[in-house]
Amino acid sequence: MIRVLVVDDQFLVRSGLVALLRAAPGMEVAGEAADGAEAVTLAAKTRPDVVLMDIRMPGMTGIEATRRILAEAVEPAPRILILTTFDLDEYVYGALRAGASGFLLKDAGPERLLAAVTAVHGGDALFAPVVTRRLVEAFTARAEPESPGGSSPGLRALTTREMEVLRLVARGLTNAEAADRLFISEATVKTHLNRTMSKLSLSSRAQAVVLAYESGLVRPGGDG
Repeated sequence: MIRVLVVDDQFLVRSGLVALLRAAPGMEVAGEAADGAEAVTLAAKTRPDVVLMDIRMPGMTGIEATRRILAEAVEPAPRILILTTFDLDEYVYGALRAGASGFLLKDAGPERLLAAVTAVHGGDALFAPVVTRRLVEAFTARAEPESPGGSSPGLRALTTREMEVLRLVARGLTNAEAADRLFISEATVKTHLNRTMSKLSLSSRAQAVVLAYESGLVRPGGDG
């Protein structure tokens, strides 16, 4: 069973998500919260597998709630899936930087939402890697990279192969596509990515994508 915590300040939206999850095979509702502060408390108490997190809420936003939940979590930390009405939302970008595993538009259908929960729970590729890349490019393009060419101290700890995998993932490729490009197995790609995230103290694949752009390893609009 995948235990899900639902966080949304709108009662009708939250109730609809709860009803959908309760009716879905293999899903269990761990709790529901109406704001970020309540989400942090419930996440610590119920230890869900996945958190469906509204991004714009009064009081504590989904960004801060995401940061607090992941910082205070006992391993394994929950996967956080951001719910938003607008894919090019700076709040969503902030949540991905804070460690959210991905995001989903609120107008996505029930099947798509349940598939997204299953995907992030399994640690698979971002549910919409190309859309996530577009979001990250939109906001990193506004500022100069912290370390042009990917020469930040953290990235220098990576092997050549780990850097290659990170570049391809940041460009929106799935594990299978990256494996095909590098002539290695999909399992090997996942191993390299997991080692990269461990070395860089990252909690999600999305965080790795953000870091690749912000460090200059991959350039917005470029081919990496």
